[in-house]
Amino acid sequence: MIKIEIVNEPITFFHNDDTRQQDGAELVFNGRVRATEDGEKIIALEYEQYEGMAKMELTQLAKDTCKKYPIHDLYCKHRIGKVDVGETSLHVVIWSKHRQEGIDAMSWFIVELKKRVPIWKWAILEDGTRIQSECDHEH
Repeated sequence: MIKIEIVNEPITFFHNDDTRQQDGAELVFNGRVRATEDGEKIIALEYEQYEGMAKMELTQLAKDTCKKYPIHDLYCKHRIGKVDVGETSLHVVIWSKHRQEGIDAMSWFIVELKKRVPIWKWAILEDGTRIQSECDHEH
C-alpha cells in the first residue's frame, strides 16, 4: 500500500503498526529543518510545490520504489508552506521483511524525491530575507 500526502500544516506522524507479522523492519525517517542553510543562520524554510504535479510525481516515485525494492508499504507526508527550525518537513515510513532492503529503499526514495518531485524550498534568514535553497541531492 502507498499513502502520499502533501500538507500545509504541521505533520501528524503515521501510527506505529504492531499488527504486522511478516514485516521485520519498520523504518521511519523524519526530515527536520536545521538552524543553518548553506552556512547562513535561518528561522525557517518555505516549501512551494507545482500544484497537482508534485503529488502525482511523489505517488509515482513511491510506486517505483516498491517495484525496485522488496518492500511492502511506503507512506510519505511532505510539508509545504513555512516550516520553522526544528519542525518536520518530510515524514516517510517503509515496511519490509528485512532491514537492509528497507534502508536501501528509504535512501533511494529520498534521493529521488529531491531530484524528481517539483517541490522547491526557500531559506528564510533572520532578517526575513528569502534565498533559494539548493538541495544536495547526493546526501
